[in-house]
Amino acid sequence: MSDTMDALDEKANGGPPMEVEEIVSVHDHDAFAAKHMPDLGHEVKDFKVFSWRLNNWKKLEKKITGPDFECGGHKWRILLFPFGNSNAPPNDTVSVYLDYADPKRAPEGWHACAQFALVISNIHDPTIYTVSHAHHRFIAEECDWGFTRFSELRKLFSVQDGHTRPTIEDESADVSVFVRVLEDPTGVLWHNFVNYDSKKETGYVGLKNQGATCYMNSLLQSLYCTRYFRKAVYQIPTEDDHPTESVSLALQRVFYHLQTSDQPVGTTELTKSFGWKSLDSFLQHDVQEFNRVLQDKLESKMKGTKAEGAIQQLFVGKMKSYIKCVNVDFESSRIEDFNDIQLNVKGMKNLYESFKDYVAVETLDGENKYMAEGYGLQEAKKGIIFQSFPPVLHLQLKRFEYDIQRDAMVKINDRHEFPYEIDLGEFLEESADRTHPWVYKLHGVLVHSGDLHGGHYFALIKPDRETRWLKFDDDRVTPVTDREVLEENYGGEVMNGGTVPPMQRTQVRAMKRFTNAYMLVYVRESAIDEVLAPWKDEDTPAHLKRRLEEERLQMEAKKREREEQHLYLTAKVITDQTFSDHEGFDLASFDERNWPATELPSFRVLKNEPYSTFKARIAQHFSTPENQIRLWVLVNRQNKTVRPDTHIPENEPQLTVEVIRNNMAVRQQNDLRLYLDIVSDPAHPEIPAGSIMIFLKHFDIANQKLSGVGKVYVPRANKVSDLIPIINERMRWTANTPLKLYEEIKPGMIEQMKPKLTFTQSEIQDGDIICFQVDMNEKELHDYEAQGLYSNPVQYYDFLQNRVMILFKPKFEETDMEHPEFHLTLSKKHNYDIMSAKVGERLNWDPIKLRFTTTHSNSNAKAVLKRSLNQSIQEIMSPAYVSPQTTVILYEKLDVSIVELETKRSLKVIWTGIHNKEESTHPFLLPKTNSVHDLAVELTKHIKLTPTGTGKIRVFEVSKDGKTQKEFTGSEMIGNIPDPVELYAEEIPQEELSADDADKVISVFHFSKEVSRTHGVPFRFVVKPGEKFAETKKRLQARIGVNDKDFAKYRFALIQVATFKQPTYIEDAEDTIYDHKFAPEDVLGLDHVDKSGKTRTGAGEKAIVIRG
Repeated sequence: MSDTMDALDEKANGGPPMEVEEIVSVHDHDAFAAKHMPDLGHEVKDFKVFSWRLNNWKKLEKKITGPDFECGGHKWRILLFPFGNSNAPPNDTVSVYLDYADPKRAPEGWHACAQFALVISNIHDPTIYTVSHAHHRFIAEECDWGFTRFSELRKLFSVQDGHTRPTIEDESADVSVFVRVLEDPTGVLWHNFVNYDSKKETGYVGLKNQGATCYMNSLLQSLYCTRYFRKAVYQIPTEDDHPTESVSLALQRVFYHLQTSDQPVGTTELTKSFGWKSLDSFLQHDVQEFNRVLQDKLESKMKGTKAEGAIQQLFVGKMKSYIKCVNVDFESSRIEDFNDIQLNVKGMKNLYESFKDYVAVETLDGENKYMAEGYGLQEAKKGIIFQSFPPVLHLQLKRFEYDIQRDAMVKINDRHEFPYEIDLGEFLEESADRTHPWVYKLHGVLVHSGDLHGGHYFALIKPDRETRWLKFDDDRVTPVTDREVLEENYGGEVMNGGTVPPMQRTQVRAMKRFTNAYMLVYVRESAIDEVLAPWKDEDTPAHLKRRLEEERLQMEAKKREREEQHLYLTAKVITDQTFSDHEGFDLASFDERNWPATELPSFRVLKNEPYSTFKARIAQHFSTPENQIRLWVLVNRQNKTVRPDTHIPENEPQLTVEVIRNNMAVRQQNDLRLYLDIVSDPAHPEIPAGSIMIFLKHFDIANQKLSGVGKVYVPRANKVSDLIPIINERMRWTANTPLKLYEEIKPGMIEQMKPKLTFTQSEIQDGDIICFQVDMNEKELHDYEAQGLYSNPVQYYDFLQNRVMILFKPKFEETDMEHPEFHLTLSKKHNYDIMSAKVGERLNWDPIKLRFTTTHSNSNAKAVLKRSLNQSIQEIMSPAYVSPQTTVILYEKLDVSIVELETKRSLKVIWTGIHNKEESTHPFLLPKTNSVHDLAVELTKHIKLTPTGTGKIRVFEVSKDGKTQKEFTGSEMIGNIPDPVELYAEEIPQEELSADDADKVISVFHFSKEVSRTHGVPFRFVVKPGEKFAETKKRLQARIGVNDKDFAKYRFALIQVATFKQPTYIEDAEDTIYDHKFAPEDVLGLDHVDKSGKTRTGAGEKAIVIRG
């Protein structure tokens, strides 16, 4: 069997030399189990071995079961197919399984977790055997488990290498099973999670993953289980907010659904409220950064409400950075708030060691002595001490670090232990308040499984003192053991089967753990009862309950409507009024490709509703007596028109709406289309014999409009010209007004009628449409055509057939009075010039100063239209593979003609002045051949330079990482600058121009807490030899023009290639930064809060922004 194979495998993989295998007998139960059943790391509830002697093997039945035996409170038996079961080729294999003996009598929902080894052995020599082992969760749907191809029959009947007898000898053998029934403290060991119900099993539900939002889900569940926080979020007033625009309301809704739903909860509404597009949901972000950004946003929303200060109270502690002289009484210190603590993992055995490392004291002596104000160079102690820890402590374990050798970030998978309880008292300064012990209990473990470039996140949380530990893994919540909370998330090397005896070394290999904790949540023991207080009904805002309950009822009604949809159909009714308003083919638009359907009165009708009931509803809706109503059914004619065909008979009581649809209309349609005919004389409702119903349309040449003017009944034998007096009377025109009549046969086929023919000769039938216009002389018609107007219905119908509705939107500006969003109806045959003329007319702007851009189906800009091509609208719209009903075109109102624009470059320059502040933005349109120097000259006409300054301007871009300027020489042609580009310009300070050879000019940039979170605009700064940092700071303050109060909050860090771009903070006012060897890429960082709202992040990384 596999024993030899494993040994060979190990040798091939460079393992130790083969050892002589210890021979184990099937009868030596403990030794046999130790060798063939690896320890899976679970507690064993019961262990049994059962053997079953079989004789006359070749005469056995195809399927046999052994006697029952008991193990772990369950009855088991061996299930054997001596010649293989139906899933294997017949007669050449043995199939053997462990079978749960009587599943039907077991209690409902039963399960048993068993590890087992099935063995066939020689009856004379129990050291000759074939064995296979497995483990399984036995349930009603899977009550037998084992091996379909346990062994080939011929191998069992023949003597194998190293043995003197076959396994089955004289057609006899022992079939044995070794069974370990294992404890299942969580109830989900080896669960397949089919039909698993998180709410029923744990009382909690999960969150759906939108693509890569598991990092967010794990944090949200942790925050949700921090009940004090949930309560505070609920206290933010949101009655008038919209969920996709308000983070507070969207988070309240997520929390409420987690409380009340029995299904996993979606977070799309929440991410939309952050202002994220769907792509953002597929980017994994840093949880710590996400947490900070979310807390900042919520804190600002809590200002001025009952919840104000809750985040500060819950998550914020204080720490002190100090330098204390050893020999003189001098100390320099600063106190800072912290929301979380970042602890080292590398080289640290456990959490206690990480804390010791954090507060470790560094001695400043020798060359490194501290320059104490008034005392000169002194030996000193430098370190950090905590003044207080918050009730809820977020600890970030630094699992991702910079690797010097690889020059890249890597994940640290080293073992790092953390306890259920830790006393942090020793890390507080002596004067800290010790009324209550600083003992913290583990409340949450956020876990990352994978490497630097991705992986999966989940959370392990103990929601309160009474509830057990639970695993929140996206949409599933399951109970977990202590081992799963602690041991399995320490990281480091593990055996995939726990502790393994030496003889099993070949079966279970050591593997590096890529699943480990990266964030821990501890709650102070004295605060647990307040932070994790039992949830009361009144803690949930009434307005939220009410709003979400209404939504739930609406959703249920919609769901019911969907489920019952097959019982209903929709009846759409055309009236004389809708016909009059309709401008197009037929009596209404239904399925036109480029035109929206006509809005018609619609009724949801049960298919089996009697026609008489339906007619009564129609009469009531239109406030018309029933006996004045006649309904006609519209049909799809072969020529693709939709016309009234026959009226519904009144004298058939059995007639239902569905029968009418199926027999009189088109069965394939889901809606029934009707025309409401008002009977003028209810005493004589009959249609005169030999009459037909004709619809009339008027083409108004002066107003370029087509409108319905009702219907008439005419005898078939009448002449077409007999309609003229009827029309003149209806239109209140003089009796002898000359008219031209046209038949609307179908789109593209509008034909003038011959007045002398009869309706029968003209092939006119019920529901046909005749269009008329006042007859005019040639000169009048020519005048209309000269104005670009349509002079007859044929031309106008052609326009209707080719008309498209185009939505015009401003390209860059927000929609307002100056830049409206509007629809225009154009013909596909129109060209660019006609389009720009019509848009120019609508905007009251010169068409030659309009530029248009086509769009993708999501309305994002696609390509600028070239006027020179003068394309037709048809060409501009194509290729539209998915034909949207509305085409969107973006417009720009320019100050210059687009002809000129083709030889010019449009650029925007952000002016930062002398003090590195974004003061103003200036757009320019300059010839493409102009240089950057010419651009700077143009800029001087729009900005104010310092009266006593250098008068010189630097034009630059910002590097991708946001840390340095990329200066232009001035000679570059602006037409060659790649698009898109963000250009900045600043006044070069006198100090920089007059710097001598001894001075150094360095780059300075702004960041917030982490070097990758850059903001603002980087600038250049002169560093002078021998200047103490206290003086350098004063010049820096003057350079950026910041007041004393704000500048006091700034911290300063050197970011050097030599220290692998990790920030080195300058705490010492006596330091001389000139003395640091500056490589070209070394920069000085100003660490302060970003007030610009324009955070950047390093190349390839995207900052988390939450807008709502």
